[in-house]
Amino acid sequence: MAKVNLDAIIPREDFEVIGNQNSMNLFNSISISNFTGGFFYPFLRKPDFQRETNEWDAKKIVEFIESYINGELIPAIILWRNNSGLYFVIDGAHRLSALISWIKDDYGDGEISKKFYGDSINDEHREIAEKTRKLINKKIGRYLDIIEAPNNEKPNEALIQKAKNLGAYSIQVQWVDGDAKKAEKSFFKINQQPSKIDPTELKILESRKKGNCIAARAIIRGGQGHKYWSDFSAEIQSEIQKLSKEIHEIIYNPTLKTPVKTLDIPLGGKLVSAQSLPLILEFVNTTNNIGANFSEILNDDLDGSETIKYLKNARKLAWRINSVHPSSLGLHPIVYFYSNEGKHKPASFYFTLAFIKELDKKNKYNDFIEVREKFEEFLLSYDYLIQQMTRKYRGAYAAIPHVVELYFEMMKKLKENDNINLVIEEIIKLPKYNHLTLSATLDEKNIFS
Repeated sequence: MAKVNLDAIIPREDFEVIGNQNSMNLFNSISISNFTGGFFYPFLRKPDFQRETNEWDAKKIVEFIESYINGELIPAIILWRNNSGLYFVIDGAHRLSALISWIKDDYGDGEISKKFYGDSINDEHREIAEKTRKLINKKIGRYLDIIEAPNNEKPNEALIQKAKNLGAYSIQVQWVDGDAKKAEKSFFKINQQPSKIDPTELKILESRKKGNCIAARAIIRGGQGHKYWSDFSAEIQSEIQKLSKEIHEIIYNPTLKTPVKTLDIPLGGKLVSAQSLPLILEFVNTTNNIGANFSEILNDDLDGSETIKYLKNARKLAWRINSVHPSSLGLHPIVYFYSNEGKHKPASFYFTLAFIKELDKKNKYNDFIEVREKFEEFLLSYDYLIQQMTRKYRGAYAAIPHVVELYFEMMKKLKENDNINLVIEEIIKLPKYNHLTLSATLDEKNIFS
């Protein structure tokens, strides 16, 4: 089931302030009234390094709200309060956001989200939000209907009981004592427990001030949402938003509808996907020759200049892949980035990025254009050979240089002989490709590389 975007429900803020805080005399539970009055929710924040609140699907949101209404055991929320009186969620952002989204009737398309994202809420998010709303209204009921139930002339006992429960139950709160550094340390320690953060996401969180991570997050959101670049000058902020929006539109427009019934599909697959952030980070890193160890070698971007540089290089490659820019090769997504069954293949996306970079470096675009028709025939008919190579090197990232080398070998052979079948037979006879076989199995054809 698709994940629901609740990221706008609790705003982010930088909590790096001087001074300690202690939890003496602070409340030890949160009830529904805390989200409907004016003394808690307006001051509730997520740290700026907090991951996107988009990991729960509609079913999980329903289950959590039902658990709350039924008074079932819910893990405590962990908060930290800074010197200015803001409450930061160290653990429990998804739980709180799910409850607030129900109260506010905002599952990524309501008033809070519209204010946060402006006009950039895409069709995919709207569709997911509406499906979530329908499921919650059916399984639980609208929050407004429940709180108004006791006053109705024709009482609905089920809704009245839910209203009674909402007034009685609360979520326990634990507090982090100490300064901002201790609160941040607590966050990362907690999120390396049994339900861990995705490794790529954790890397981005820990390196959130580095230009490539700022660029990746900006592209994912099309320059909208929480502005991780808000410390930069107004001119730099505007340029980041402009560049990231342009790149976002090249990679993610039009919205992918599944099953695929049209050839008008995006380069990057589904925007709402666990693969989105790793895909875009790799895109930024590839275009800027940034290695996997960037967290150790890159300095923080203090003025936005590095972020701008990375975005401009990323845009240049996006233009080259498929755009209306004069430099575009017009590579069709269905040929280069999707399986025959219409499934997006991130590995193929990485391979193509690296291949184009190498074409540019070696000034071999004309050679590629000369054999392009047969090269694309190879991609469509022999994609399982690439999957075999990915298996040999135990993953897409490790396979990238080897696949690019194969692509250049293919290009070279096709210039000498345009019979694709004979060329393939020649290539797999080479010692470095003796692990490749033409006897494709059904499993190989269906593997998600």
